[in-house]
Amino acid sequence: MSIAYRHISSLSQIMSGAAAVGASSCIGAAAAASCSSAGSSYVTVGGCTGVAGRLPGRVLEHIFSYLDLPDLIQCSLVCWHWNTTLADENSEVWRSLCARSLSEEALRSDILCNLPTYKGKLKSYQHALSTHDCSRNVYVKKNGFTLHRNPIAQSTDGARGKIGFSEGRHAWEIWWEGPLGTVAVIGLATKRANMQCQGYVALLGSDDQSWGWNLVDNNLLHNGQVNGNFPQCNNAPKYQIGERIRVILDMDDKTLAFERGFEFLGVAFRGLPKACLFPAVSAVYGNTEVTMVYLGKPLDG
Repeated sequence: MSIAYRHISSLSQIMSGAAAVGASSCIGAAAAASCSSAGSSYVTVGGCTGVAGRLPGRVLEHIFSYLDLPDLIQCSLVCWHWNTTLADENSEVWRSLCARSLSEEALRSDILCNLPTYKGKLKSYQHALSTHDCSRNVYVKKNGFTLHRNPIAQSTDGARGKIGFSEGRHAWEIWWEGPLGTVAVIGLATKRANMQCQGYVALLGSDDQSWGWNLVDNNLLHNGQVNGNFPQCNNAPKYQIGERIRVILDMDDKTLAFERGFEFLGVAFRGLPKACLFPAVSAVYGNTEVTMVYLGKPLDG
């Protein structure tokens, strides 16, 4: 403990030198929110070759375990030694930050079962459905990942993820833990898309600012029109409560695809705009719940 406090001041000085390192404008405060991966470009700040730069990995790890995410991101950019210390995604650093940031319910339940590392779980929390960017008729439960829709008549209500994407490839899982009702849509939305409207309608896909797959009737929706059935096969099975749907967004190819279980269902939307797009859901059934878990970069194959 004394070693940690002895070097905190010099550590802070070095971190402050890396604070100017920028991030994606779409993500906005992306360095903190997206848990920039270890191994990214780093800058060598004066002093890294001093005492702090020569600290053993175990000592650095102990010090880092007291820091919050923005400071850890700065640390990973300081020099190779610090970056390497933070590269272990299951280290005490990330375990400690997970314990401070995520609810006990989320860590003990199977919500994050497909994320094997503490850093991955933390990143998923940073990308979860937003408590501030949603309809007034919904809220995100204490676990941090599950949206609950209140029983409000004649209303369709949605929510966006905390972070949007303008580049790269991303995957997340979504599943319903209650009745779908007449309309249950998953997909994408820009910041301009509405997250609440009157009546029971397919909110996602109702304008040119959103794209949705209605799990009730297997229709694809965009700009207020039905863009065909999905999956494109005869007698496509309907969604079953609890099934995890994997959403795959490729902003390089401008496509949105879906998987169910281990089956790739195909590309649902092509020609997505060069804009900042957010994971989104919309629901109509009272007391239904929807969970979204960000997985990171999708695996090929």
